[in-house]
Amino acid sequence: MIETPHEFLSCGLEMAAAILPQRHAVNFELRLHTGTAREPENRLGLAHLVEETITKGTELRSGRELSDAFDTIGASHNSWTGRENIGFGGTCLPEFLEEALKLHAEFLRRPTFPAEACAVAVELAGQEINSLNDEPRELCDKLLARQTYGPLLGRHLLGEPETLERITRQDLAAFWRDQFSAGRMQLVVAGPIDFEQVRQWAESLFDGFGSAERAGRQPFAVEFSPRRTHHQQEAEQEQIGICYPGVEVTSPAYPVERVMLGVLSGGMSSRLFTEVREKLGLVYYVGAWSEHPRRAGMIHIAASTTPQRCGETYATILQEVSRLAEDLTEEELGRAKTGILARAETRGDTTAARCAEVSADLFHYGHPVPQEEKLDAVRAVTIEDVKRYLHEHPRDRLSVVSLGPKQLEV
Repeated sequence: MIETPHEFLSCGLEMAAAILPQRHAVNFELRLHTGTAREPENRLGLAHLVEETITKGTELRSGRELSDAFDTIGASHNSWTGRENIGFGGTCLPEFLEEALKLHAEFLRRPTFPAEACAVAVELAGQEINSLNDEPRELCDKLLARQTYGPLLGRHLLGEPETLERITRQDLAAFWRDQFSAGRMQLVVAGPIDFEQVRQWAESLFDGFGSAERAGRQPFAVEFSPRRTHHQQEAEQEQIGICYPGVEVTSPAYPVERVMLGVLSGGMSSRLFTEVREKLGLVYYVGAWSEHPRRAGMIHIAASTTPQRCGETYATILQEVSRLAEDLTEEELGRAKTGILARAETRGDTTAARCAEVSADLFHYGHPVPQEEKLDAVRAVTIEDVKRYLHEHPRDRLSVVSLGPKQLEV
């Protein structure tokens, strides 16, 4: 059993660790409980721009000097923006963890948002959002997200062209002042660490960073809209995106959902690949997955097909999902469970994966959950559980987007 201490520090920061004594490197993730859902409505894209520019200069160093400081200790660092979080993290040797955390505290607490860097970031974001017209699958995902999740959680991280052009350096600095504080932060560290030592470093580095009051952890309402919309685009392929409500990560039915999705889309032997692509030749691509804002869950299915066969593809996909309640076999169930368990023991056993898993636990559960407990729940899933899940989550309230030259006829 991996030791996973967890506590709230007096500075307001929430901290947890996965103590892995035999590992040779340390991974860490600093997550701010803010994101695209907290942007001003007329400044969409702002959260991502803050994430992109916060490392471009501090009161002590230029962006180049900050990058050199990370290279000097051999530490990698990365960042990302989501609906409800902005994250920063990295990997380093244990002896350089304190310095890596100091560098993160420096740019999180003392950014300068250089005007030139801000202008470049806005321009690049505008180019990326315009380039979605040449990426039909990503554009379909963007269109479906707004329809599925509503005007807050459905925002695209790049914003919109008309909102991006309004954003100034002052907007970035204002969002940082309003949304970045120790009380909105969680820190997870994984590797051969002394938890008490890291706790002392974190307490010192983030003491007095904005408010210590816990904030940003309340869930946003998912404004699901069950309807079908078509977006005209001249192209050789037709994109189909389907979404319907699933369960939240903390639900007892979540392991069942994981296994069901493994049966549907867990590899080249999965239902959707073999039945829709290999046997019928209906699609260029087909896949199913789940997404989980805090206290919510959605099932997504996407496909690329020909305009002439889009209606047949849509009907066949839904038929294959429903058919699981009729003829799911023990072989398929076992294969899906084995895939989940094998990924947990291989890719999921890296130090970085352990760090990410504990961080996700804090976000969804509010505390670390032993991995073996989650895997035991997967092992326990039966065919009857999958049938019950499908009965309790019927596909009669669908949010559907089609993108291409032909309207989807159902």
